Amino acid sequence: MGAIETKQQVVSEITTKLNDSKATILVDYRGLTVGEVTELRKQLREANVEFKVYKNTLARRATAEANLTDLDEYLVGPTAIAFSNDEVVAPAKVLNSFAKEHKALEIKAGVLEGRTASVEEIKAIAELPSREGLLSMLLSVLQAPMRNVALATKAVADQKEEQSA
Repeated sequence: MGAIETKQQVVSEITTKLNDSKATILVDYRGLTVGEVTELRKQLREANVEFKVYKNTLARRATAEANLTDLDEYLVGPTAIAFSNDEVVAPAKVLNSFAKEHKALEIKAGVLEGRTASVEEIKAIAELPSREGLLSMLLSVLQAPMRNVALATKAVADQKEEQSA
């Protein structure tokens, strides 16, 4: 297979990933040690997020095919791309927390459910609780009225018991 076919295949792969992923985040990893990048990859893998480095020219061709040319201005210098097909919050959380610990990692921009997102939007999403956390909060809110009724009923029963004694 020639070089052109190989490049076309890579562009096609990136385009598919851009179209299929719920969250895509571009980061500048310049200044990270090999060990730090390995640790970042491990954390992303555990969150079911794919992390790859592509040539910027090939990534720009893919963004054109995926109608995401807003990302082109961020495809300069060393750029790695995190793709998540499962959820929006996971890659943002992992990358944001890693960037807090390692100042060399810089979040550039991203695509969240088909819409271009700024660094601020990605960081805001990273601060949201996980799906399980949100469900737990909802369950707590739903249980509160029942808990209050149960406590009031018990208090009335205790009071009547004291009066009869």
